[in-house]
Amino acid sequence: MSPDDPFDDGVTARAVIAVDGTLTQWSEGARRLLGHTAAEVVGRPATELLADGAESPRVEDDHRWSGTLSLRHRDGHPVPVWVLAHRRPPDGPETTDWLAVSPPQGPRHGLPDDDPLVRRALRQSPCATMIYDEELRLRGVNDAMADLVGLPAERLLGLRPTDIGSRPQNRELEERLRQVLSTGRRQDMQTYMKAGGEARGPHAWLARMAPLTDAAGRVRGVCVTAHDFSDQYRSRERLQLVNEASVRIGSTLDVTRTAQELADVCVPALADFVSVDLLDPQEHGDEPAGPPVPPVTLRRTAHRSVNPGSPEAVAEPGRADLYPETSPQAASLSAGRTVVASGSAHDLERWLAWDPARFRRVREAGIHATMSVPLQARGTTLGVAVFTRFRRPEPFTDDDVLLAEEVTARAAVCIDNARRYSRERETTLTLQRSLLPRILPRTAAVEAASRYLPATRSGVGGDWFDVIPLSGMRVAMVVGDVVGHGIQASATMGRLRTAVRTLADIDLAPDELLTHLDDLVVRLSQESGGDASTGEVGATCLYAVYDPVSRRCSLARAGHPLPLLAPPDGPPRRLDLPSGPPLGVGGLPFESVDVELREGSVLAFHTDGLLASGERDVDTSAQMVLEALSVPSGSLDETCDRVLHSLLPPGGSADDVALLLARTRGLPSSQVATWDIPADPSLVAPIRKQVVDQLERWGLVEATFTAELVVSELVTNAIRYGAPPIRLRLIHDAATLICEVSDTNHTAPHLRRAKTWDEGGRGLLLVAQLTQRWGSRHTAEGKTIWAETALVEEL
Repeated sequence: MSPDDPFDDGVTARAVIAVDGTLTQWSEGARRLLGHTAAEVVGRPATELLADGAESPRVEDDHRWSGTLSLRHRDGHPVPVWVLAHRRPPDGPETTDWLAVSPPQGPRHGLPDDDPLVRRALRQSPCATMIYDEELRLRGVNDAMADLVGLPAERLLGLRPTDIGSRPQNRELEERLRQVLSTGRRQDMQTYMKAGGEARGPHAWLARMAPLTDAAGRVRGVCVTAHDFSDQYRSRERLQLVNEASVRIGSTLDVTRTAQELADVCVPALADFVSVDLLDPQEHGDEPAGPPVPPVTLRRTAHRSVNPGSPEAVAEPGRADLYPETSPQAASLSAGRTVVASGSAHDLERWLAWDPARFRRVREAGIHATMSVPLQARGTTLGVAVFTRFRRPEPFTDDDVLLAEEVTARAAVCIDNARRYSRERETTLTLQRSLLPRILPRTAAVEAASRYLPATRSGVGGDWFDVIPLSGMRVAMVVGDVVGHGIQASATMGRLRTAVRTLADIDLAPDELLTHLDDLVVRLSQESGGDASTGEVGATCLYAVYDPVSRRCSLARAGHPLPLLAPPDGPPRRLDLPSGPPLGVGGLPFESVDVELREGSVLAFHTDGLLASGERDVDTSAQMVLEALSVPSGSLDETCDRVLHSLLPPGGSADDVALLLARTRGLPSSQVATWDIPADPSLVAPIRKQVVDQLERWGLVEATFTAELVVSELVTNAIRYGAPPIRLRLIHDAATLICEVSDTNHTAPHLRRAKTWDEGGRGLLLVAQLTQRWGSRHTAEGKTIWAETALVEEL
């Protein structure tokens, strides 16, 4: 290659100028052009190379400048030189500098007309084309490509891609060209940038690089063609935004979170600032018919900006503002369609005249385009989303409107779902609280405390608990969990709780009660299924009965988590009970277990929401409950709070949680008296005398008259209609005296109206009138008839 070859790298003049104007590099091509050696000019101001009278160029583009300069040759004469200069990004901590290049000067460096490589490539290329040789020097460029670059074609010959520009795309192009030269394989490169000759905004470009080979198949160069695929690129961006909106918007059933997700998705993909303002929901859930009538009160729910802190926002989240008819928000809501305004048409100035503060903020931010899109779902107007642009220079197009309407339509459905969920949740919570006991009854058998926490992320479920006083100073404790969430689960819970109370009132054993409850759930399943199929309704349940006289507790469970026991002087532990099938399976037996409890033992019953966690297994959670129960505390309420704080995350549980704690009490033997009664009516009078003596020893003389009559009637009935052995038991605490008569006859007594001349039939009626309450319960040996008398006059 001769020294005058236009594509000799030593012919192209290159110089690097620091930001302070000092020359830092000087190429051989620059020495050939101006005669100065590198040692003579490096480290000196570049302006010293200007010819006498020549002015320094004024760089209006911060990244590139091109033009003809009058430079001073080493021998003193001026040389007109066409120069292309562009700012280079830093490669490290050093500051940026400028690269100035000048392609070979004069017509002798032009491209030969008979160059077969260039002629073949240019002739076959259907679009903007340029050809690079093996040294990555530009050998040829057609007019279409020169127009895109924004420089004359003859000025580009001999330059590398990084000589033409210092954008990252130029560096990537140069690297791709080297790969094509080394591998001989085609390469494609996509980029989004503003071409040098374009006055419009950036476009998407596809550069296709193909190797050019000689007759022997050796790669001698690369042909590069550029294709504008902006339409396809924007279509792909719109599709991607819609897809992202479908994934990100509506991740929760929270109105504020959903509105914020809409703003986050659209910035900066569609707008530079997005605000979401919603109408306040109507009371009782009634939505207004038709579009709202201006002026409209909207509450700022969310916004997002490309700038940190969202300085463009006038209203903070939670603030309500009144928007008149002339505002873009009210205009789009009343019209029920998207309204677009631009600064060039003075729409913004006209629409924002009602709020000088907003107009000043618009001017300060440089907002030039606004698009107001109503949020509508299921025929209801929910609010408005406003899209604005100030960093992106282009206005909103029709495609942008369609895209915004598509995204906001998805968001509106999610917001409507969230509002409906919130209303249903409040309704369900109200129903749930009305069905659960507000205050646990005070009993002589246990001291109880409870907690109920609804789910935070799913619908309210059907967890319940109850404490039910039974005869003989016994108490029943129940905890259950209906499968599912929402109003249906809460309603089912209410039916089951009522059924448990009814079954407990007839004093069924725990396993028998669960069997009857299982039959009820099966029937509820058949009713809800509509086709006699089960499985529509399901539940778990744990039922326990504690007797303070015997200090024994009988328990049975239907698929429910195990109860926990904290004895007064030992470590807490799980009570090992047969699991039993969940309620609703039908046909499978349940089994009761009796446990003897010392006075002061704490029983803990809970639903599975307490143990459920995505961060640990159930066994670990159960161990944490045991550790919380092991901490000494005189207050069960404090223990409840400690258990919940130990296991539940700060934001609440993903499922409902019911917790019931009961500390057992024992009734001293001195407060219980028992007699075995012979089946002889003549012995009723001596029995009455023994009862009167016992009441005197207890200091309950005021109850003697009632107790004597009740004992006489119940014992007489047992002797007359029952079967031996017969047993009489008196139990009392500070407030109640209980009389119980047991026999082995399983037939339960019932009240009946005696006729005028009947000699009998008035005994139980008399008992019912004299006592606070009475009843009967079945036992393994027969039955027990009981009656309770209040010792303290109720206020």
